Amino acid sequence: MSVSGEAALRSSATEEDDALALVIAWSAAEPWRVGEVAFFTRLDRPQVLGHMPAPDGDRAARVRFFRQRPGQLEPTSPLRGPGISSGELSVRLLGYGLHVERQGPCPALFRGAPVARCVLTPGDTLLLKDELLLWCTRRARSLPPLRHFPEACAGSFGDADAFGLVGESPAAWRLRDQAAFAARSDLHTLILGPSGAGKERVAHATHALSRRAARPLVARNAATFPPGLVDAELFGNIKNYPNPGMPERPGLVGAADGGTLLLDEIGELPSSIHANLLRVLDADGEYQRLGEAAARRADVRLLAATNRPPEALKHDLLARMTLRLTVAGLEERIEDIPLFVRHLLRRAGERSPDLIRRFARDENGDYCVSGELIEHLLHRRFTTHVRELDGLLWQAIADSPGSIVTLPGGPDVLLGGQDRRRASGHPPPSQHSDAPRDQRARSSEPTTEEIRACIAQEEGNLARASRALGLTSRYALYRLLKKHAIDVAGLRDGRCCPARGFARAR
Repeated sequence: MSVSGEAALRSSATEEDDALALVIAWSAAEPWRVGEVAFFTRLDRPQVLGHMPAPDGDRAARVRFFRQRPGQLEPTSPLRGPGISSGELSVRLLGYGLHVERQGPCPALFRGAPVARCVLTPGDTLLLKDELLLWCTRRARSLPPLRHFPEACAGSFGDADAFGLVGESPAAWRLRDQAAFAARSDLHTLILGPSGAGKERVAHATHALSRRAARPLVARNAATFPPGLVDAELFGNIKNYPNPGMPERPGLVGAADGGTLLLDEIGELPSSIHANLLRVLDADGEYQRLGEAAARRADVRLLAATNRPPEALKHDLLARMTLRLTVAGLEERIEDIPLFVRHLLRRAGERSPDLIRRFARDENGDYCVSGELIEHLLHRRFTTHVRELDGLLWQAIADSPGSIVTLPGGPDVLLGGQDRRRASGHPPPSQHSDAPRDQRARSSEPTTEEIRACIAQEEGNLARASRALGLTSRYALYRLLKKHAIDVAGLRDGRCCPARGFARAR
């Protein structure tokens, strides 16, 4: 931690571990400042947010922004937005929120409406029109130093690290350190998280940080195995076996010998394959190619990814997965969304430069994005997280008429989506919802017995069961499974019979 940064924070610190904070989510003049944070820990006096230096004779306390990383708190330069005055906002901690009063000429918008004053609580945004977007959150005033992730791989503030992981939030740094610990342990690891959150990216980082980095990482989505050939795909086969004309192949296990095998969507593997896979996961790494009498051995480290709860896997397979990594969805790392936008636009510029060139801000690879678009994304409920965010940005790129990636026509245009502020009672920007009609008509969630009966009737296929129950996705069903402590493995093994007459169409 820099000396000046530590002193500046200590001067206004209380004994509490965390504090209310404002994070820069968008800046028209200084996009590289996204992710910087200002803490508020004094109840006795307001602070002034604006550009510095302050006018002569102005002795008011100034809001200071910092670049926060594990073990570091680096103060940054004053704001430079041309439309921001030296005393744009007065911000005062009230205990439960930040009392903000507009004192400068820049219009301030709170929940879409112009305001002269408002109270920000965690989850709120304040937009200084055409200048700055601030996100209110509660955050620890210092992040513990990294214990396992190499600091040399962290990269510049706000950019993707050496392994492509994006984020400056506490959750992002915690994930990096946990992935580095898993890498050094060389133990079989289960990577959990919702669809589209970046589980495969975390798996690649874990392999790259391990002693196996020089050996291959063999990756396969378990849901793509051809029926009846799963054994051959995993363990290989001799020539002409099990079917005439089949070539000899080593299988995924043989190809990954000495390296790492990544099985995405491992929950889709048939339970009949688990016993053979368990032998490979044990210490001697024994397996057998189809049609071959002699046993083989492979030194393979398994990384398995799933968007199901761990209880959905068979207990003996789960027991071999010694470590667990959880990749949080965007709702748990909201302040990283603007950094993902920046990263995804840069990637779009590399892949399709002709389509995105008109939005380029400068030669540094940054692109012009409207504050309204970022604000909408901060409050949006995502189903497939980073994957969905990427698709929304491409739609915005296609629909934006000028040289700024905008939110054309309001929040309804970007494929609908629910606003996160609904849950907290805040008025949403629109009443549009892309949830299925039968779900919107449902007055309550399905009961435990309905869930059990539907899963059993659908023969354990959770994708079909979630649709039959009128849920938005499999992940919504996974949350209900955890809530009701339902044993999916038991239902698949036939230990629970489906209720007769259960109606699929709800």
